[in-house]
Amino acid sequence: MLNMKTVCWIMSCVLAFGAAGENMVIQSDRLEVKCDAAAGSFTIGQRGAARPFVSAGRLAGQGGEGKIAQVSDKTFGKGTSIEVKHQDGRVDRICVFDGMPFAVFGSVLKNGAAEMVVVNQVGMAEFDLDLGKPVAELRVLGTGGLSEFGKNARGSYMWQAVADPQTRRGVVGGWISTDRGSGVLIPDVGGSVARISARVEHGRLQLPVGKEVVLDTFLIGAFDDARLGLEAWADAVAKVYNIHLRPEPTGYCTWYHAGGWNEKGMAQQAEFAGKNLREWGLSVLQIDDGWQDGQTKNGPRKNFTRVRENGPYKSGMKETADKIKAAGMVPGIWLMPFSGSPEDPWYKDHQDWFVKQPDGKPHESPWGGACLDMTHPGAREYVREEIRRIVKDWGYQYLKMDGLCSGAGVRHVYVNDGYRDDKMGDGVFHDPAKTNIEAFRDGLRLVREAAGADVYLLGCTVAQNMRAYGGGMGLVDAMRIGPDNNSSWKAIPTGPRFGTRNYHLNGRIWHNDPDCIYARASVPMNQAQLLATWVTLSGQLSLSSEEFAKLPPERLDLLRRTMPAHGLAARPVDLFEREMPRIWIVSDARVEPARHAVGLYNWDDAEATIECPLAKLGLAAGKRYVAFDYWKNELVEPFEGKLVQRVAGRSCAALAVREVQDRPMVISTSRHITQGMVDLFDEKWDAGKWELSGVSRVVGGDPYELRIVAGGWKAEKVDVIGGGAKAGEIVVSPGLIRVKLDVAKSGEVKWRVGFTKAQ
Repeated sequence: MLNMKTVCWIMSCVLAFGAAGENMVIQSDRLEVKCDAAAGSFTIGQRGAARPFVSAGRLAGQGGEGKIAQVSDKTFGKGTSIEVKHQDGRVDRICVFDGMPFAVFGSVLKNGAAEMVVVNQVGMAEFDLDLGKPVAELRVLGTGGLSEFGKNARGSYMWQAVADPQTRRGVVGGWISTDRGSGVLIPDVGGSVARISARVEHGRLQLPVGKEVVLDTFLIGAFDDARLGLEAWADAVAKVYNIHLRPEPTGYCTWYHAGGWNEKGMAQQAEFAGKNLREWGLSVLQIDDGWQDGQTKNGPRKNFTRVRENGPYKSGMKETADKIKAAGMVPGIWLMPFSGSPEDPWYKDHQDWFVKQPDGKPHESPWGGACLDMTHPGAREYVREEIRRIVKDWGYQYLKMDGLCSGAGVRHVYVNDGYRDDKMGDGVFHDPAKTNIEAFRDGLRLVREAAGADVYLLGCTVAQNMRAYGGGMGLVDAMRIGPDNNSSWKAIPTGPRFGTRNYHLNGRIWHNDPDCIYARASVPMNQAQLLATWVTLSGQLSLSSEEFAKLPPERLDLLRRTMPAHGLAARPVDLFEREMPRIWIVSDARVEPARHAVGLYNWDDAEATIECPLAKLGLAAGKRYVAFDYWKNELVEPFEGKLVQRVAGRSCAALAVREVQDRPMVISTSRHITQGMVDLFDEKWDAGKWELSGVSRVVGGDPYELRIVAGGWKAEKVDVIGGGAKAGEIVVSPGLIRVKLDVAKSGEVKWRVGFTKAQ
């Protein structure tokens, strides 16, 4: 049975009962499930396929009686289910729905004993997968990264994919609800069969005498392209939790160049950013750790109700927030909403606010301090007032919430990505009927209620303990999906590594925060361009950490070209081939022919040839394409069949790609790394007038360039309307026409370029 908060099952008609040893069969328009209830076994296949993709599945319950029934679900509609009732009262269900590529698994536990039962790990099912390939040729991708299935595959939180790296065909499984427990998937790496076990962990889940408890819900499906399966899983989570993301900001964080900085520095930063970056798309200025009061034992100070009297913001936090707002941007602030310091005199009379160890002492973890108990009325009121003061009294509308897993009453396990036993359940809550995940989600709901609907909530960071990963879904706007980076080359790939394996969450469940990009002069330009290009094209949350006024002009300009976010869906092409994919693509089908931005990334020291068949990029194999290299500022000759480029070590190529036409078209613009996706609209070719026209969103004072592939056409004149623009200048280079616009004011300008047939 699915989670009762998100779904409502109605058993309208029992269709059939299965006898011992007899397969019951249910079908949707996409799937077929066969189940032997007595044996607790099942198979799952795609309709019409020669072999099932789950060749041998086993329910966690030990045998039972089965029946087939019609069901209705408010998220997925009408479907059919196989229900297996076991002797211990447990009920397992497998359901299929028309239009849905996943089989849906749910379970209900029932306590038939004479006393309360407390459980932690509860198995859902095991799945033997059949992709028609030996296990050694398969790859498994999860929160712990990409690995060979039979060697070093790791457990994963919430989702996992098993795929053939060459074809991308694979199976995707994942939990779509996380209301009571933390779903994990564990690959069996010891045998010759690709086997995945799904279970949900609760810490301490109480089963009252004679009562039923509904477990969280699991999906599994097969896909010709497992990337689409990952995206479909994320879309299902978004439907279950009714996720509608707030607009994605572009921001600045003090941490990596100034710690928490100070009120004078922030005032100057706000003034400079307001004049030089706001119109480009910078929207948030965020203060990090250092402003708050308290003692520093075991990590940062943890009294977020007041400002340090001798600290960097002596005038109080409201004054700085007001200056950021006056500059036209959103004030942001760092805090640890669910952490405290029992030794701090401020908490002396509030020891009951903390999650306890069995011996009654506060439940603490390294750096994170003690976990505030989100089931305790006093602790909840403290967090409510803390958030209210920061948002309502001080004026901060962007909250970076660090040490987030403390709200689940679990220890920090840094860096955590693949599954680890973190001893969840060793903490004692004020309300023992609440599981760790229930307490955590209650805490996040409290923060949202106190902050208000318009405040942007950034969780930081799931890498401290992955229990915050599933537990945060549907309750935060963004999430740091990996550990801290820095400006060294060793650390620069950190964000891309974690952002890639979680790419399918971005823009669906939350905005992925891969940590900051760096434009400072100490970072070689090729490395700065690589990281900035990856963050920009992947569409993940873009944050910088620089003192803007001290950046060289070309470094400040690099940041400008990353703003704002494009808001489109981006995909890694070689996701199942290597831990650090070299190829990403984002496509814009709002124009004809579609515009594509392709990022080619060389994470190695030596120069490399990166090539990819067009079909693997998702482009038509029989068509000719042309590209423009943004950083080299030059045209790439037309190509077909495959894309081949040489890329220097620790560098990238940012290519704008379009299908070759027999008339002029814009291949690139100078405004943004995506080369037209955020700034160029309504591009049209008038065949009767031999005229190319469009609307560009420009920034005043920034020389704007249209790069036009014209083939056998010659540009004769340019007309520009709006923005205080002067007449456009036409510059002809081999295979390319550059139209340069000198625009005085920010806003939209209309342009027209007239052509004649070239001799």
